[in-house]
Amino acid sequence: MPDKTGSHKEMQRLPPAATEKRLSRSFRLAPRLMRRNFSSRAPELSGGKAIILSVPKSGRTWIRTFLCAYFCKLHGRDFTLEPERYREPGIPRFIFSHDLFEHRTKGDLWDRIRGKYLVPKKELHRAKIILLVRDPRDCFVSLYVQMTRRDPSAPARFKQESVSDLLRDKKFGIRAIVRTMNDWLGEFSGRENFMIVRYESLRASPAEHFRELLAGIGETAPNMSIFHEALDFSRFENMQKLEATGAFDSKILQPGDVRDPESFKVRRGKVGGYREYLSAEDQKYAAEALSKLDSCFGY
Repeated sequence: MPDKTGSHKEMQRLPPAATEKRLSRSFRLAPRLMRRNFSSRAPELSGGKAIILSVPKSGRTWIRTFLCAYFCKLHGRDFTLEPERYREPGIPRFIFSHDLFEHRTKGDLWDRIRGKYLVPKKELHRAKIILLVRDPRDCFVSLYVQMTRRDPSAPARFKQESVSDLLRDKKFGIRAIVRTMNDWLGEFSGRENFMIVRYESLRASPAEHFRELLAGIGETAPNMSIFHEALDFSRFENMQKLEATGAFDSKILQPGDVRDPESFKVRRGKVGGYREYLSAEDQKYAAEALSKLDSCFGY
């Protein structure tokens, strides 16, 4: 669990002076990314008011559901995870991307050369960047469950590997998650348009931190009645019910098997749940990996 008594707020910008020493290690880990995207997918990752970046299973579906519920209700529209179809000027466009993580784990060599999964550099200078983070151990366990119980497109070998094996996997293991988080921080820290949101803080105090999220994207005086409706709508229990009944209009929120709670997109969302899946030896390995994570994340 992050230290709730920390002096910084998760959503604030990270001043260059305060993080210069912390980031020196991140810059040494890898050469500066040549960020470019000249694939046909670039338009899908462009034009947003805010860009929400995260490692898979960090809670972005929760944030997306809340934002869509709030802005759809605010403009008198039915809820949808794809509000752009309304062409409503008052509903902002949000870009959700796994960016570096997908760049390193999906597609082939040609996809990586084209930067197919990278948010274009100019977009990251224009829009608000929100980095959603979660304890890498919880991220990893949720990703493991998804790849073995939910995602039919996951490589077949994952269904035959143990959680211990995948924990140490070069592409999908916990060290890859740590590396990606460090690299994002190294690239964006100190920018005026950058902020961090911690999943654990959203879980501990959703009203406070979702309001800060809205303020961060310019909604400084939200309609509080609609705000609380959106907050209630995006509760985990309600999202699980909607997913089970197929009420969401998106393939991203459909269970792999309605009889298997572990195959749901909205699965548990538990803080510290990794302890139920990782052995003592695996937890020790994960702790060693986390020692390389920049301390400003608070894990």
